[in-house]
Amino acid sequence: MPSTTQLDPALIPAQLEAAHIPLIDFGPFLHGTPAERDATARQIGEACRQIGFFYIINHGIPAQLIADTYAQAKRFFALPAAQKAEIAIEKSACHRGWFQIGGENLDPAKQKAAGDLKEGIKIGRDLGPDHPLVLAQTPLHGPNQWPANLPGWRETMQTYYDALTTLGRTMMHAFAMALNLPETYFDAWLTTPMTTLGPLHYPPQTGRITEAQIGAGAHTDYGCLTLLAQDSSGGLQVRTKSGTWIEAPPFPNSFVVNIGDMMERWTNNEFTSTPHRVINISGRERYSLPFFFDPNFHTPITSLTPNPIHPPTTAGQHLLDMINASFSYHQSKMNEESAT
Repeated sequence: MPSTTQLDPALIPAQLEAAHIPLIDFGPFLHGTPAERDATARQIGEACRQIGFFYIINHGIPAQLIADTYAQAKRFFALPAAQKAEIAIEKSACHRGWFQIGGENLDPAKQKAAGDLKEGIKIGRDLGPDHPLVLAQTPLHGPNQWPANLPGWRETMQTYYDALTTLGRTMMHAFAMALNLPETYFDAWLTTPMTTLGPLHYPPQTGRITEAQIGAGAHTDYGCLTLLAQDSSGGLQVRTKSGTWIEAPPFPNSFVVNIGDMMERWTNNEFTSTPHRVINISGRERYSLPFFFDPNFHTPITSLTPNPIHPPTTAGQHLLDMINASFSYHQSKMNEESAT
């Protein structure tokens, strides 16, 4: 780490051992025999139960597409703030667009008013005004905000978004098999999934670093599953069941997959939603491409097994509750609405 950087002791991770976060070859699930597909699903299920994080390789997403998407993300984040603000998330009725550094706070108890040391953009299912879900005023559904004067930007992001949506559906098949359910069990709730691509930019962090502000505060993801491409800068840390923080370093041509709170709730805590955080002490800019895959808005999230631990909810309401707690602009909006 840069010599000017001093980490608070609570932020120093333990040394990573390969056994902590499994590396799973997803190729056999995509192209293998029934026995090979079942074995891969079992590997995934074990990882979901033990730590809630794993890497996948041979996932079918072209390396060039990933590289192109990174390049386009960097083009956007390099723009002047005033130009990025033309598509500020505050201007969207459905949580789409750019948020500035500090605009999201994933650990409000410790970061308080500072927010995360990162900026990002939310890209979802691009729905026109005549779509039934938009006509019904379904929250989190509507048009994207696309930046102007960036030729090729929208096309690349949309291509990546579509490819990851397909991979997310396939991953849900693997989850179903890992839970001893029919492979297509979840398909009925994946007709218009709430899928979000959220490119992120983390400036390098130096000096005295404490939990009062880091790149992404300690948190669990809100939804069903996350597929993350991360660059070579590192910085992602995962908390094991023993409470130890370990690094989840970049692995070439892989995605980091992790379980979110919604899937933990849906599986009655059989799958684990694990806390993680980001601290960019690489000395350079860090970029990542998280993709969040969640079922249809009205999907009932009720326990798949007897003796439920959590009360029933819906996928949409669960996400709204989490967004309200994490985004400063959304909190202000909710406060204004409650005061009228």
